Amino acid sequence: MLFAAALLGCSTEPADPDYALVWQDEFTGAAGTLPDAANWRFDVGTDWGNAQLEFDTDRASNASLDGNGNLAIVARAESFNGRNYTSARITTAGKREFQYGRIVARIKLPVGQGIWPAFWMLGGNFAQVGWPQAGEIDVMEYRGQEPRVVHGTIHGPGYSAGNGITRRFELQGARFDDGFHEFRTDWTADRIDFFVDDRLYHTVRRTDVPGPWVFDHPFYLILNVAVGGTFVGSPNADTRFPQTMLVDWVRVYQRAP
Repeated sequence: MLFAAALLGCSTEPADPDYALVWQDEFTGAAGTLPDAANWRFDVGTDWGNAQLEFDTDRASNASLDGNGNLAIVARAESFNGRNYTSARITTAGKREFQYGRIVARIKLPVGQGIWPAFWMLGGNFAQVGWPQAGEIDVMEYRGQEPRVVHGTIHGPGYSAGNGITRRFELQGARFDDGFHEFRTDWTADRIDFFVDDRLYHTVRRTDVPGPWVFDHPFYLILNVAVGGTFVGSPNADTRFPQTMLVDWVRVYQRAP
């Protein structure tokens, strides 16, 4: 399904006056500074279950502020801990978790075969119940070899992995590596809506899923750039490194009680 692009660089503010900003990270600070430890921690390692090829580190060379108001997550071709690539995966697990709301980030994506950036969420009970029982909401997932296309997906018991409930959004006349775009999910007790630059392109209702609805508890946020894996395949001779995902900001709005 194809949708026209909205204006580049627009700023999402809740159209509904009942929404209030409850948390944000604007990634302001000196170049080379690690992301705020009050909000984010690093997932360090390599075995995330998707046949990814990178080792995710907690080094500033893989994830740090760029000094221009952005977080830079950088995938590099380098030998490290038995892997040929490094990158980073940061998460708010145990620090900032949310149940329902408008979750939105402004991001400029990298490009290239085998590059797999994502802005996504996992259920806060992941450590206790595992995946997909905890639930997963992919606000934005992207194949670097398809620079005009992003995907919005949910995963749960009976609708996970290749059976996740998903839809794609395709830009017309632009690419996601050319500039910043806003990726958003509006999540309520009964439905999850997916947007790019304020354009609704995917809705999943509680009654749509073929298994239990596992989205009635707090979730945490994740930002990462994977290299290789089942969703994108391996890099090839045309893939250039380093590749950088720039995150201008992340914001969470919720309705007033």
